[in-house]
Amino acid sequence: MVSGKDETPFELPNVQRSPRKRVRTRSTMSQSIDSPSDPEGPWIAIEPPTRPPYSPQDPSAPQDPAASPVNPPSFADAQFDIVLRRQRTRPREGGGMKLTTIPSRFLNLSNAFEFAGWGTVSTIFLTRNDILYGEEVLQKSRRSKVLGQFTASALAGNDVLGSVFYTLPAIVAVSGVYSPISLMIAALMLFLWRPIMEELGSALPISGAPYTYLLNVTSKSLALIGAAILLLDFSSTAVVSAATAASYLAGEVTLPFPAFVGAILVLVIFTAVSLSGMKDSARVAFAVLSLHVITLLVVWIASAVSWGRNGSQLLKDNWAAGQASSSASLVHQVFNGICIGMLGLTGFECTPAYIASIKSGRYPLVLRNLHICAIFLSSVTMVFLLAIVPLDTIRSDANVLSDLAEKAAGKWLRVWTVIDAIVVLCGGVLTGIMSACELIERLAHDRVLPKSFLKTMPGTGSPYVAVLAFVAFSGALYASAGASLVIVSKMFSLVWLSTMTLFPLTVLLLKFNRGRLPREPKTTLSVILVTLAICGAVFGGNVAIDPTTLGYFAAYLVAIVSLFYATQNKGRFVRLMYWAYDQNVVLHTWSWTRDWAERLTGVMARMRRQPVCVLCKTDEINHLFQMVLYVRQNEETSNLKLVHFYDDEDGIPSEMEANWKMSSQSSMRHFPR
Repeated sequence: MVSGKDETPFELPNVQRSPRKRVRTRSTMSQSIDSPSDPEGPWIAIEPPTRPPYSPQDPSAPQDPAASPVNPPSFADAQFDIVLRRQRTRPREGGGMKLTTIPSRFLNLSNAFEFAGWGTVSTIFLTRNDILYGEEVLQKSRRSKVLGQFTASALAGNDVLGSVFYTLPAIVAVSGVYSPISLMIAALMLFLWRPIMEELGSALPISGAPYTYLLNVTSKSLALIGAAILLLDFSSTAVVSAATAASYLAGEVTLPFPAFVGAILVLVIFTAVSLSGMKDSARVAFAVLSLHVITLLVVWIASAVSWGRNGSQLLKDNWAAGQASSSASLVHQVFNGICIGMLGLTGFECTPAYIASIKSGRYPLVLRNLHICAIFLSSVTMVFLLAIVPLDTIRSDANVLSDLAEKAAGKWLRVWTVIDAIVVLCGGVLTGIMSACELIERLAHDRVLPKSFLKTMPGTGSPYVAVLAFVAFSGALYASAGASLVIVSKMFSLVWLSTMTLFPLTVLLLKFNRGRLPREPKTTLSVILVTLAICGAVFGGNVAIDPTTLGYFAAYLVAIVSLFYATQNKGRFVRLMYWAYDQNVVLHTWSWTRDWAERLTGVMARMRRQPVCVLCKTDEINHLFQMVLYVRQNEETSNLKLVHFYDDEDGIPSEMEANWKMSSQSSMRHFPR
């Protein structure tokens, strides 16, 4: 409504809705709804009621309506039905006066430097060739799922089954003859994790999990903490496997070099294997796992035959020698054994990291295969140990599986077992490397790490930059621990438990924040809460067994989280450096500092030009505002592209364009960069 200069009553025009503009994308982070350059800008309105402003029975109503002023309807008459909004746009080619109440925070830069622009509206029509190209990309993505249930099981299975070599000595030290009970309980608890992991994999079949899970259900800051824990877990997996393989070999033969050199050699060898590509690496892992399964079956058969020949007297003697002094002591030993025995399940957390490469419908089968192996592997092997090997030997020797093989069948089986131990532990190195590469690639796509990590080798398609960077990081981790397997193993215990805690925590956030996301199966809330309670209890138990583990874990975690935070918020650090230069007048007198400031300005401008796309299904302004606000808080950009797909113009929500402008303008005014 427009007021006349002679202060006559308002006149409400009979406004009609103009033809709607085609809307496909809106590229902006700061929009304008100020005075128009086109005075005949489109109207978005609901036509006012046709009832006359005066009642026909009103004696004060003028007899000639054409000659009389028309008063606007009262608020009661409007009844919230009259919505009048004049949408005034800037020219599509840009330009126009900048009207803003927010000046630049930099004294020597104009307001225009921090102004993102008025934004544009454009329509893109997809041709038949565009649609065919999109279908081709989708088919290519489906063909990238190269792992079946057995090859996918092999990648993580080498870690799950290989953990027997470093778990059994550790659990005997705290649980004694009750180790089989502790191991069985620890393995059975995975029945709580399997439906949780299946639900997450069904809802979000994306590589790099659980980082990608957290990224889709909560803030990016929390997701980066999950990524730090996950990267530390993968690195610990590779280092512990390589160092255990070297120490296992050093316990059998005299090496011409220290054990840590052997661990480095293992890392180097399997770096070369990883560069051959995902599919070939999975085949190598499957061959390694097959050898390990055959070896265990031979050891079990030989142990059963030896047990049958010699009887159960040694088992009775070991049981009598390791009896707890009281019921409380028994419960304490079993609980400590469960805390340590959970490490025998390492490898499960690696499976979701490469879920995008697993064929459709195979992921639950992969978890099932790994769980069945975990249930019987450690507990059955531990029973054979107590029945054939004296308890003192079990407690004093780290290569207990080799002792079992020699007692059961002789020297030849011991040699075979040592070779198998080295090979399968090396397979654990491969598991850590391949899982970490998926995570690193995802972090590079999300601009947490540089784009150079996405470079691949011609022919194999292996991300060689990611592989080499991860192996270098693992080597640095091993070196910072003084090449001590004990220190890395202590830290590994809490890292693995923290990683497993991320799964129930993520599915809880999924249910709360994105509960309508299609998925199957759906875990009950009681199962999630029980799983979280178990995670807390086992975590506390490991800290109580050795409090120094918490110090190692915290030190490495803080270092990685700080690195990720710095890379994610590098734009803020650049602005801080320029602000320090801008405030110091003395620095402006030197030519080299001025050149340095110009480079910083260029870096800030490049970061702000990085596009971020958001798909919009609705024109609800609160929904649009939340999306824009999320980008402002989590991304270093001022180039936001809001995208809406439609079949015809009737499918475009009526308030889409206007609400886009208001939501983006509000975010700029309240949350400036």
